[in-house]
Amino acid sequence: MRSTIRAKLTITLVASAICAAGFAFACNSESGTAQTVSAQTSNAAVEVDVVKVTTQKLDSVQNLPGELVPYETVDIYPKVTGYVKWIGVDRGSRVKPGELIAQLEAPELVAQRAEAQSKLQSAQSQLAAAQAKLAADQGTYDKLAEAAKTPGVVAGNDLQIAAKTADADRAIATSLEGSIAAAKGALDSVAQLELYLRITAPFEGQVTERNVHPGALVGPASGAGGAAPMLRIETLGRLRLVVPVPDAAVADVPAGAQIKFTVPAYPTEVFQAPVARNSRAIDPKTRTMPVELEVANVGGKLTPGTYCQVQWPIRRSSPSHFVPPSAVSTNQERTFVIRLTSSGPKAGKAEWVDVKTGANITSSAGPLVEVLGALNDGDLVVLRATDAIRQGSPVTARASGSH
Repeated sequence: MRSTIRAKLTITLVASAICAAGFAFACNSESGTAQTVSAQTSNAAVEVDVVKVTTQKLDSVQNLPGELVPYETVDIYPKVTGYVKWIGVDRGSRVKPGELIAQLEAPELVAQRAEAQSKLQSAQSQLAAAQAKLAADQGTYDKLAEAAKTPGVVAGNDLQIAAKTADADRAIATSLEGSIAAAKGALDSVAQLELYLRITAPFEGQVTERNVHPGALVGPASGAGGAAPMLRIETLGRLRLVVPVPDAAVADVPAGAQIKFTVPAYPTEVFQAPVARNSRAIDPKTRTMPVELEVANVGGKLTPGTYCQVQWPIRRSSPSHFVPPSAVSTNQERTFVIRLTSSGPKAGKAEWVDVKTGANITSSAGPLVEVLGALNDGDLVVLRATDAIRQGSPVTARASGSH
């Protein structure tokens, strides 16, 4: 009985060993087959859709933001501190150059004027007295000098005293003449300050802001009452449209070129204005260059402070290369297109070509993007570029009509 059980157990173990060996052999065979297939697949060329690089002169339009600002604007501050006595304009009032728009009063200037006037009159009366004394003393000297021609009539010392007295009177009169000039200057200065109490418009424009009323204390911007301007005047019949143009779009736009723009208030109307001023300097913070268009706002339809959409022309002096946007791929390190080489040691291989993108245009074949890089007209590039197509991997152009 025991021998029979041992025999059955031995047969079972042998069968298990035979099955395990067979299974291991089968697995090794499948693994070898998979590796062979994988190796064959990795060496196979990938079929891709391709497109030719086209070359043409760039002449398109890019929408850029812009802002309308007054051609001239000024904040009105008085030059002297005073109280508003009268103001004749308000927000929206139109003014002309030299027009009186406000009158101030300053009681201390009245006192200064009275003091300066008094000093002038005092100096003038002193000069009159000095000139009278000079005339008398000069007459005395002249008579003594005439009498001294007769020997022994006039003592020599008396003649010298008379001469010195006349010279002293003349010096006093000259000094008083200088005092009168100084007093006149002081009086003129006070009079000039009083003129500053009259506030006039510096140019033709419109009042856009008013911050004071009669009785308010006003003064220079850095002094008492100068926290806010009395008024703000802007030129509205002539505006500046300031456009921050990116550095890639500043070329070949001459002064005087007519540029179209739109404003939100009139969405269906297109305005245009010439390029008037160009700073020729790129702002390093924004990488843009401010360009000004001069806008004739004859009907007053446009308002300063309005943001506009400007149809800025994009032009190049030499032809540019273009590809569909899908042909440009970007990863964390670079922006590139994948070119298919047809000759040389790299024939049939994928070649990554670094590019920079520029303007976008629309053609009969669809949207295109400008690419700047080591490309040639007619080069074949992958239509849908991706970094899954590695540099140097075998690729082939898909036959026309295949999917």
